Amino acid sequence: MIKSILLPIDGSKYSESVLDYGKFFAKKLDAFLRIISVIDIRLFDWSMATGADSFVPVMPTSEFQEESQKIQDEKAQKTIDKAASVLKNSEVKYELLKVSGIPVDEICQHAMKTDLVIMGIHGEYERWSQKLLGSTIEAVTRQISKPVLLVDKEFVEISRLHCGYDGSPSSNRALQMASELANILQMKLEVITVCDSGEERKMLLNEASDYLDPYGIEYNLRHETGDAADVLINACKDAPEPPMTIIGSYGHSRLREAIIGSTTVDVMRNATKPVLLAK
Repeated sequence: MIKSILLPIDGSKYSESVLDYGKFFAKKLDAFLRIISVIDIRLFDWSMATGADSFVPVMPTSEFQEESQKIQDEKAQKTIDKAASVLKNSEVKYELLKVSGIPVDEICQHAMKTDLVIMGIHGEYERWSQKLLGSTIEAVTRQISKPVLLVDKEFVEISRLHCGYDGSPSSNRALQMASELANILQMKLEVITVCDSGEERKMLLNEASDYLDPYGIEYNLRHETGDAADVLINACKDAPEPPMTIIGSYGHSRLREAIIGSTTVDVMRNATKPVLLAK
């Protein structure tokens, strides 16, 4: 199951929440925390910045590069030092890493050594993102091969689990993860299916029930009609206790998403956090 958790932090308002969720799951799962703060080399390395999104291909002076690197290094160190103070008396095992590189690449690389990644839904540039996903978040969740837990600014201790299930391979992985977590965390699981066909609904509910029964957990099967993202989002809002929603990863091509939208993205953007994206 989950025995190591990666916590990328950048000093934003979300970093403390990421650490709090990390502590919560580390204690519940007896897991090791690996905390990283990335010095973004694109901010001072001309060779990496040239032609990259949002960076102008103008060669800066060596003085500018040195000063930018110094500022970024100091910022990352402060972020790591603050994390150390938060975790000092937490009774969880952890390590703190300050690394240089492109954030998406570094997060994906370090995720190879962990079972779960916890990230804030936005980063330090949140004020420009409005309701969109943070650019790093979307890139990481599309490229990474490990599950990602998305959290908001405030830590809220979860009391129940929701899982969206539509019979797809990605939703089956979500159901597996939800079942294992429900068993370990001793939480009630609500499996939500959304379809208009009565025959399909019956098939999905029976499929989910057959899968869940061997776990011996408390669960409820819920079926709805309408838009899948809206149903999952409203289920979070109406939950009697703080839930964590578990969904499968992107199930369609980028072209199809551009035309009809993505349930994954809608839930990631608008559902009450935390949201766990199973891979």
